[in-house]
Amino acid sequence: MSWRGRDVVSMRDFSRKDLEVLFEKAREMERYARSGLDVLRGKIMAVAFFEPSTRTRLSFETAMKRLGGNVIGFSSAEGTSVEKGETFSDTIRMLDAYADVIVVRHKLEGAAKLAAEIAQSPVINAGDGSFNHPTQAMLDLYTIWREKGKVDGLRIGVMGDLKYARTVNSLLEGLALFDVEVALISPEFLRPRQETLDYIQSRGLRYEFYSRLDEVLGELDVLYVVRIQKERFLDPLEYERVRGSYRLTAESLRGAKDGLIVLHPLPRVDELDPSVDGTRHAAYFRQAAYGVPLRMALLSLILT
Repeated sequence: MSWRGRDVVSMRDFSRKDLEVLFEKAREMERYARSGLDVLRGKIMAVAFFEPSTRTRLSFETAMKRLGGNVIGFSSAEGTSVEKGETFSDTIRMLDAYADVIVVRHKLEGAAKLAAEIAQSPVINAGDGSFNHPTQAMLDLYTIWREKGKVDGLRIGVMGDLKYARTVNSLLEGLALFDVEVALISPEFLRPRQETLDYIQSRGLRYEFYSRLDEVLGELDVLYVVRIQKERFLDPLEYERVRGSYRLTAESLRGAKDGLIVLHPLPRVDELDPSVDGTRHAAYFRQAAYGVPLRMALLSLILT
């Protein structure tokens, strides 16, 4: 299936071949991530961010400008007609009249799917609710592919809040397209949603649960870290106990493979200690930088 004109709502809508085409294009776009090129001159991207973002929004905007296109939109509902009571649907209809592609971020699950049903222009989900963040997953997989030279055959650990982190749900759906083994490291009550587990199991993804990183660290090629979300705990003392168990430091990486890479969608709070930054394992800032060529590739494939 061609990328041209496609919506990007969920990782479930894409095949392994789709991702391979995207990765090759992103590798090509790395050459232009600073210098730019004019393949999207005259095109307009609308960003409709009803929820805060730094890396996702700015990397999309940078990508569009590096491709020679223009950007309109907003980074919060403040100062827009939403404050006057305009509905989400009407906002999308207006942006559809102004732009060639719409990038949506929203706190409510299903917002991007609704936008895609309304708009004639392609819609890209930049994160909605606690379930979908497909372009982050594409970036995560691309980073693994670039840093390790492959995705197949790797042992990948995913640690932290695996239930409510939308990056984790999308990443697991993407990993289900490859021949990998996944270690799910979290408190029992923060394991991935059953819906996600059912899906990845149906796709043949091999996974195991672990309660501690040290149980599996020495076997991992990739460790993907997300924060434990304090707001999910009724007992602050329980949060403090659990948080400390899933905090990565340079010391806690002793015993890791030399080639282990640590990824994180960012921003970090205290789950990823700055001491990790100086280790050979830290790849999360390179991961963030890959966001520009990856999204350049995505936009160029959809709009040309």
